[in-house]
Amino acid sequence: MAKRDYYDILGINKGASAAEIKKAYRKMAVKFHPDKNPDDKTAEDKFKEAAEAYEILSDPDKKARFDQYGHQAFEGGGFGGGGGMNMDDIFSQFGDIFGGGGGGFGGFGGGQRQRVMKGSNLRIRVKLTLEEIANGVEKKVKVKRKMQAKGVTYKTCSVCNGQGQVTRITNTILGRMQTASPCNACGGTGQSIDKRPSNSDSQGFVVEEETVSIKIPAGVVDGMQLKVTGKGNAAPGNGISGDLLVAISEETHPTLQREGDNLHYDLYVSLPDAILGSSIEIDTVTGKVRLKIEAGVQSGKILRLRGKGIPNVNGYSRGDLLVHINVWTPKTLSKEQKSFFEKMKSDEHFSPKPESSDKSFFEKVKDMFS
Repeated sequence: MAKRDYYDILGINKGASAAEIKKAYRKMAVKFHPDKNPDDKTAEDKFKEAAEAYEILSDPDKKARFDQYGHQAFEGGGFGGGGGMNMDDIFSQFGDIFGGGGGGFGGFGGGQRQRVMKGSNLRIRVKLTLEEIANGVEKKVKVKRKMQAKGVTYKTCSVCNGQGQVTRITNTILGRMQTASPCNACGGTGQSIDKRPSNSDSQGFVVEEETVSIKIPAGVVDGMQLKVTGKGNAAPGNGISGDLLVAISEETHPTLQREGDNLHYDLYVSLPDAILGSSIEIDTVTGKVRLKIEAGVQSGKILRLRGKGIPNVNGYSRGDLLVHINVWTPKTLSKEQKSFFEKMKSDEHFSPKPESSDKSFFEKVKDMFS
């Protein structure tokens, strides 16, 4: 099922300010909050959907990536790309938007929700060729992750009694004030280590190597970051694992240069081929293509091969391959060759006669920026 546009979910337009985005999210969250809609799966799904939209649109960097590439900017799984954020994630990250500390919800519901810890994220860089970017690829990488050791057990934290936070009451000139903060003893998890194997660290973790499969969509760009949910380091107790963040690195191609979704190819043609015409085979990201070079082709001419470039990451279209013709002039000639061209100096066929369709260098530059 296709994912809905984040702006449509919150009922706002692309020009909405940060304050408008926050206001729209709060309105949706109030409407579909689980405390207000108990045992309503549809309302819960809409509540999660709104939280996912807010998580993207409230972050300037993620919002810019979504505006440019759509949902595929976050391809690879995880919240902000494929869902997967649970209710504890939402209250942990956005609880303050309801005017509380992530527990109660204004006039809806009461008790405080136990904080769910999330493990730290891991980051890797994946190098891709232009061919892999053009066609999409599945990469398998080995990742060393912190995992809970076999046999480790946890018990309820004696300091916060499993709540994950401690409440303090202080007397001020304005009266008694109550504040809540994460429990320092358990780090907010509500649990502490009971038993752990000798081969694990102080948190009950061991480092294990795992092969992770990453599906990379066609059209990604250098510097884009994908996310694989749950493939980062584990969290203590009943926490959830962090994410694996995958940074895309584009390798230099020996003959092709990328410009957005378009590709450029410099084709050097010999003087005889330029004069007489020829058929030349060139490389593209989808295989070799044979080009017909018309007789009398001029240096600087651009041949456009439509649809032979890079697919747009949103899947809307595909770029073109622009072949730049460069007529190669030999630097050294034999006596016979030199004699031939000496005679051709006065031949009218060798005198420049640019046609109206032959644009000057400055006209071509103007076209590029217009």
